[in-house]
Amino acid sequence: MKRTVAVVLLAFAITLSISTRPAGAQSAPTFKVVPTPNLNFNNGLLAASASSPTDIWAVGQSTIHFDGTKWHAFPAPMIHGDNTSFLGGVVTISPKEAWAVGTFGVGLGSPTQVIEKWDGTKWSVAAGPTFTSNKEPSLRTMTATSSTDIWAIGDLLDNNTSRLFFLFEHFDGKSWKATTSLSGDQFLLGASAHATNDVWAVGFNGPQNDSSKPLAMHFDGTHWRATSIPRVGLGANQLNGVLALAPNDVWAVGFSTPVPPPAQVATLTLIEHFDGTKWTVVSSPNVGPTSVSQSNRLFGLTANSPTDIWAFGSSFAADGSGHQMTLLLHWNGSKWSIAPSPNPTPKRSGFLADLLTAGVVPSPGNVWIFGAEDEAPHDGTLAIHSMTGASF
Repeated sequence: MKRTVAVVLLAFAITLSISTRPAGAQSAPTFKVVPTPNLNFNNGLLAASASSPTDIWAVGQSTIHFDGTKWHAFPAPMIHGDNTSFLGGVVTISPKEAWAVGTFGVGLGSPTQVIEKWDGTKWSVAAGPTFTSNKEPSLRTMTATSSTDIWAIGDLLDNNTSRLFFLFEHFDGKSWKATTSLSGDQFLLGASAHATNDVWAVGFNGPQNDSSKPLAMHFDGTHWRATSIPRVGLGANQLNGVLALAPNDVWAVGFSTPVPPPAQVATLTLIEHFDGTKWTVVSSPNVGPTSVSQSNRLFGLTANSPTDIWAFGSSFAADGSGHQMTLLLHWNGSKWSIAPSPNPTPKRSGFLADLLTAGVVPSPGNVWIFGAEDEAPHDGTLAIHSMTGASF
């Protein structure tokens, strides 16, 4: 089976797929596929950000930009589209300033982080914190409140001691500074900032392959601290994305597993909400599952408003073929429901492998969601778009 970019690069067993239109979904799709260019052999997108409707970036194994009319691809140093490098986070400050972070050298023995800056013309590698040769830093996500308050988050492996650390890198408008804290077997995959003293990062507390628990950490302006967050079921839980709308309105999404291995069971969507005091699980729908193969997983979310939120990901086919289709959920202020979403993989490819991993709302009702589609023999960029706003 062909591996998607999310599976290969994040290495957190993020395998996906779905079969037919969900029961009860609207007949007319709200989102339409928008043509996007491919720059490399593999091109899947993992993160997105916008400063306006005419300045949108989506990055991953490709780096593409929307100028209000058309998407264009721009090369990014160190990112080759060969599953050895990726950009996992991006923040767009203005048409002449954007930042992206990621990792290169994956699978080549000594992976390390990369920080890149857009100057209005081209991407170039930017100076970041320095690390000794025995350290392996990897950046997986980023968020910002302004050009002088940017966070890049990932992990740092000390090869001398085999210890793993959380890695928090902050840009104050002049330079990047890194802080670390011992993480053990824990990883942060998504981040969102509401204010300089209100930043969230989510992931999982391992081991991921059986009994992992959801992980949420908060920055209060001085320290990063883990917060208590519920686990669902007895198997693996993982949070992939977070969205901070207000100090008392934070959402996180991922997946849960009803039972631990060796039992075979489909994973289910996991959505949790923070009300300013505590995290609680919010009921979320799934496609099926009608078999152990029909797993559902969410990778991120974006919002028009607190009562108009989109969560997205993918789900497996029930027949065990490994085929996958996009999965889109909508929050209307009261409940989450499955919304229709397109799957552009051409039938001639022979393998359906479409997933959604990133989203942004650059203006009210203007929703962009990104990911990857199978364009055999490689992964292509995927963008779907809606101008309907809250229609569910």
